Amino acid sequence: MAPQREWFEKDYYKVLGVVATATDKEITRAYRKLAKQYHPDANPGSEERFKEISAAYDVLGDAEKRKEYDEVRKQGPIPGGFGAGAPGGGTFRMEDMGNLGDLFGGLFGNRGRPTTTTRGPARGADMEAALHLSFSDAVHGVTTSVNVPEDVRCSNCRGTGAAPGTATHACPRCGGTGTLNDDQGLFSLSTVCPDCVGRGTLFDTPCPVCQGSGTERKVRSVKVRIPSGVEDGQRIRVKGRGAPGQGMAPPGDLYVVVHVGKHPMFGRNGRNLTMTVPVTFPEAALGTTITVPTLDSKVTLKVPPGTASGTVMRVRGRGVPAGTGRNAGKPGDLLVKVEVIVPTELTDDQRAAVESLAAVTDDAPRAAVEG
Repeated sequence: MAPQREWFEKDYYKVLGVVATATDKEITRAYRKLAKQYHPDANPGSEERFKEISAAYDVLGDAEKRKEYDEVRKQGPIPGGFGAGAPGGGTFRMEDMGNLGDLFGGLFGNRGRPTTTTRGPARGADMEAALHLSFSDAVHGVTTSVNVPEDVRCSNCRGTGAAPGTATHACPRCGGTGTLNDDQGLFSLSTVCPDCVGRGTLFDTPCPVCQGSGTERKVRSVKVRIPSGVEDGQRIRVKGRGAPGQGMAPPGDLYVVVHVGKHPMFGRNGRNLTMTVPVTFPEAALGTTITVPTLDSKVTLKVPPGTASGTVMRVRGRGVPAGTGRNAGKPGDLLVKVEVIVPTELTDDQRAAVESLAAVTDDAPRAAVEG
């Protein structure tokens, strides 16, 4: 991944609200919290903030990109400076530099030697699409599709911009290279030729479908394989299915943001399933056996005598399976929380029984509080 100009303008750690030494887990946790808070579906009008958060996580959530980002940020201002006093005159603009990968690759690996940067047709932008899944589909995994409205490579001219069957010729301004060089002394900066838009060729007859732009507006369906155990707010990368590149450049990637619906009975805590099961006071006091559901069957649990309300019992291996990573296929646990139900109304027989219990109870649970 080549450094981008935005890396000099944006503090991605600040965008996600984490320190530069944050762990991968802390960065992911911060992203998911912010993505959920500012997603346009839940918070209309927050599209720009959501894009900013996604862009920050796209870099910091990738170990290789984060390493490059940190390296670039350490360099500080570019040697020699830019601006009104820069070699070649004029005012320097970050957008004129475009992709700085070759430039800083030269700074890091070829110190002391003049460096030439080449900026050809730009790779397509990464895109993002939301996908809403049921609790069950998120747990078990599913292959589905998302609809992505975008400008795609023209199907008539295949992105060339020229009408099929017509002649093309080399661009006279750039000599067919697609770039214009600007000698800046230590650096020779290259920008996309505005006449041919980086293609290197011109045409006399534009494509009648795209009017020479090389793209057309369509809604396409992209198949996505969602692994088992995906969590709410998680981003799934679909390589090469983003926006088309400029001219014949490669496309970007598509990031699918998963939104998981609620289950009427189960909750989730990572790979663990959670649920609450009510028991009566006699069952909690005397002990009992209960039957609880899991994702695929039922299990029997023994509630020991004297179980307090809020006690959590663990059923190993009955949670959510991990779809990727070191623990792929290994399920979490089912955590069953016991809730002792206190009746709000008593029959005469029940009241008499409770009063009899109270009469023979010598415990003083508030002794330390009451002194």
